[in-house]
Amino acid sequence: MLVVGGGTAGLVAAKTAARFGARVVLVERHRTGGDCLWTGCVPSKSLVAAAARAAEVDRHEHLGVAGAAAEVDLPRLAQHWRSAIETIEPQDSPDSIRETGAQVMAGRAVFTGERTASVDGRALTFRQALIATGSAPTVPDLPGLASAGALTSEDLWSHLEAMPKLPRRLVVLGGGPIGCELGQALARLGVQVTLLHSGEHLLAREDPDASAVVRAALERDGVHVRTQTRASAVEPSGDGSGGVVLDDGTRLPYDRLLVALGRSARTAGLGLQHAAVDLDERGHVRVDGHLRTSNPRVWAAGDVTGHPPFTHLAGVHGSLAATNAVLGLRRRTDGIVPRVTFTDPEVAAVGVPSGPHLPEGLRTVTVEHAHLDRAVTEDRREGFTRLVLDRRSRIVGATIVGPRAGESLGEVVLALSQGLRTRDLAAATHAYPTFSDGVWNAAVSDVRQSLGEGPLARATRLLLAARRRWLDSPLAG
Repeated sequence: MLVVGGGTAGLVAAKTAARFGARVVLVERHRTGGDCLWTGCVPSKSLVAAAARAAEVDRHEHLGVAGAAAEVDLPRLAQHWRSAIETIEPQDSPDSIRETGAQVMAGRAVFTGERTASVDGRALTFRQALIATGSAPTVPDLPGLASAGALTSEDLWSHLEAMPKLPRRLVVLGGGPIGCELGQALARLGVQVTLLHSGEHLLAREDPDASAVVRAALERDGVHVRTQTRASAVEPSGDGSGGVVLDDGTRLPYDRLLVALGRSARTAGLGLQHAAVDLDERGHVRVDGHLRTSNPRVWAAGDVTGHPPFTHLAGVHGSLAATNAVLGLRRRTDGIVPRVTFTDPEVAAVGVPSGPHLPEGLRTVTVEHAHLDRAVTEDRREGFTRLVLDRRSRIVGATIVGPRAGESLGEVVLALSQGLRTRDLAAATHAYPTFSDGVWNAAVSDVRQSLGEGPLARATRLLLAARRRWLDSPLAG
């Protein structure tokens, strides 16, 4: 099995196939670990953690704790995320792959036929292949942008490491998860951040109520949020600074410009036309429910496909594709894809979106965190937990907004995967007080409502009447 790409999907696929006993060659042109380790999840969450500590220093006078404003030491901050990368890197290293019996080759793989490829001129023949080349930040064709020295989530870290201090003014193009996370974190560290978003709501995929909470949090941290705003051009000054010209003619000066407008599949130069592998209209490798491409010997997983670009999903799909390819199984993707935006508060969601336009037959039950005891004790009351339920009170989706919302989401993911109802969650004893009480309280609220109306309420009243008659009878003793 030939695995092209050493990010999360490729790593998991290669290790899975090798453990099954297949002969595996993984080809990586740069370094194993992928974007998540080097320029994505690990450094960004390290930055978010540092920014959260800075925000905590001077914001708790109403709790009886006061302190001076935090001072940012950029070189030490950079050392923090480098240390996190160095700690995690051995898990994704070539040696960790070789330990499973797979071979690792450094170089650029190009398909030359439906069963053949070359790596820097060396010919390879494969029985099965997996494409796991991931994605890269999308950079729009905006006048002046190409010469502006704009940063993306991929090269932000090397630039910050080379700077003596953080830039004074930052303009962020894009109000999705990356733009919101990095914009808020850098604002908390003292950068004057302006975030431009073309849509009506930040985090357009999420529940509008969640978007509103996040926007308020960003603005409270000093981010100047401008929605329904487009950049028409960039006017660089030659040293990384310049100005963004908006569609209304306004010019926003910046010291650094960060482009956070999503990601595009890395398929250029792979020779996929020689392998009879089709792409979809967005340039992703087209796969079926088993992660097989139009070439039955070639599979794909991770960001290079049209599936959501999440590290956890890339790992699951890498394992699934390798299992199907090596063992000849026909396991399918299940469609349950949890996601978390690591702003403060976090936004975690899974399943059917909880926004105002629900499919017929579905409804929501919401617990505002203003009424959640742990949120009250920590004075973090701005969030909510919202479950999406079907007619039988089965949980089919959820949105949670609050501290560590991603951790609270785990119970909901399990509920979806097992087809659980609110009564199943309500019947399980939960620890108190926690932020995950929001999920339990929402389930309990739905069960209480069902006891007061409909067939269950009528059955309960009949049972109660029968019980009273029994207790009033001589037979009751």
